Amino acid sequence: MSTASHSNARQTEAPSSRLDRRFAALRRDNRAALVTYIAAGDPDYATSLATLTGLGEAGADIIELGMPFTDPMADGPAIQHATKRALDAGHTMAKTLDMVRELRRHDDATPVVLMGYYNPIYARGVGRFLDDARSAGVDGLIVVDLPPEHDDELCLPAAEAGLNFIRLATPTTDAKRLPGVLANTSGFLYYVSSNGVTGGAAPTVDRVKAEVERIREHSEIPIAVGFGIRTPEQAAAIGAFADGVVVGSALIDAQANGATPAEGTAAVHRLTRELSAALKTARA
Repeated sequence: MSTASHSNARQTEAPSSRLDRRFAALRRDNRAALVTYIAAGDPDYATSLATLTGLGEAGADIIELGMPFTDPMADGPAIQHATKRALDAGHTMAKTLDMVRELRRHDDATPVVLMGYYNPIYARGVGRFLDDARSAGVDGLIVVDLPPEHDDELCLPAAEAGLNFIRLATPTTDAKRLPGVLANTSGFLYYVSSNGVTGGAAPTVDRVKAEVERIREHSEIPIAVGFGIRTPEQAAAIGAFADGVVVGSALIDAQANGATPAEGTAAVHRLTRELSAALKTARA
């Protein structure tokens, strides 16, 4: 199927979730989604909640909320430190879900995706976790250490519970592997622009564009690109062709570098506004 026919197919889909509705609206506006990542509970619950609740107004189209875990193996130093700060402050899975409930009192439109690792979900119990996440207002999950071979563990139960399960593809996801990655993915596909951990080197735009175009030959799902995107200029370069741009470590650093927690929150929202503005003009 051609890229054009994929585009037409996407435009005629009936949006059924917050993520579907958000991407449909962005397609009408001809711009990429700004996907912002923060770590729940960093540096403390109150500060993190203030940061979270202001992201939508600052321009975030989709929010990834990190679930703190003691062994964040796919994350670089910035997110590792954020996770440790949150855990040292007593953050828990229950508090992460409470944050989403609080957000929904102010913002019922911005999609929220919980991102993290399977261990805390398994410890809570998959059924209980999915029920609690859905009732709190969570829209999707990214669980980086559950490959497609283990879809029965969480991916398929999440779909049955009405939650999108967002899968990651990487530069090493070849043509043989890609169909399995795409099979049960919903909401969007997260394309990891470089090998390694989060917060690494900036992506090579031409190579990433070629990879996104390759994936689009196999699926009409929206594709968001992340890892190494830190500046409005980098976001605009990726947003010129991707369906979404994920920024995480730069926002974590903005929070951590504030002279006070409140100034860190203000810095996160300021960078979010700058990234959003860049994406609005990326395809002009």
